[in-house]
Amino acid sequence: MKAYPSIPAEIVHQPIYAFDKLDGSNVRAEWSRKRGFYKFGKRNHLLDDTNPFLRETEQLVVDGYSEDLTRIFRARRWDRAVCFFEFFGPGSFAGNHEDEPHEVVLIDVAGPRGIVEPRDFLDMFGGLRIAEMLYRGNPSSDFLELVRTGTLDGMTFEGVVCKGKWTSPGRPLMFKVKNHAWYEKLRAKYAGDERTIQHLM
Repeated sequence: MKAYPSIPAEIVHQPIYAFDKLDGSNVRAEWSRKRGFYKFGKRNHLLDDTNPFLRETEQLVVDGYSEDLTRIFRARRWDRAVCFFEFFGPGSFAGNHEDEPHEVVLIDVAGPRGIVEPRDFLDMFGGLRIAEMLYRGNPSSDFLELVRTGTLDGMTFEGVVCKGKWTSPGRPLMFKVKNHAWYEKLRAKYAGDERTIQHLM
């Protein structure tokens, strides 16, 4: 099953679509024309019991997205797709989750040619529940300041993921910009554990 790419933090100055970066865990679901949604995973592995909350992913995807995504994929005559979601709840932070209700939100889809470019993603899946698109244009200094101060209209807490046209076949431009307050909370939570902090940043 296709894994979601690691997102760098280096700013690229070209036209982008900035989507709200929901604070949770990246999960994925594989769909086929014959079997529907039949395989579910974390970022790099299939779901297991190391994070029991993530086992909720399967039912959340099937209940919330299966019918609509199947209709879209069949209309485009796709045989396979991998859908990427963010799994989170009100108390989720930096990949840790509380014993509370959780949800999944669609953030990207990989079709026959690779991960769908952001403009096409909005055209194809904008009628579903997706991460909110908050900004479109060049990543100006004003835009970056709004994200880093947590004052960009519509942004939740962590920051944004900026996406553009493919930089290589099937791989759109991607980079992340985070709220400085999110970094401060991370450093406070894992004070003295620099390795974990760097891993989660």
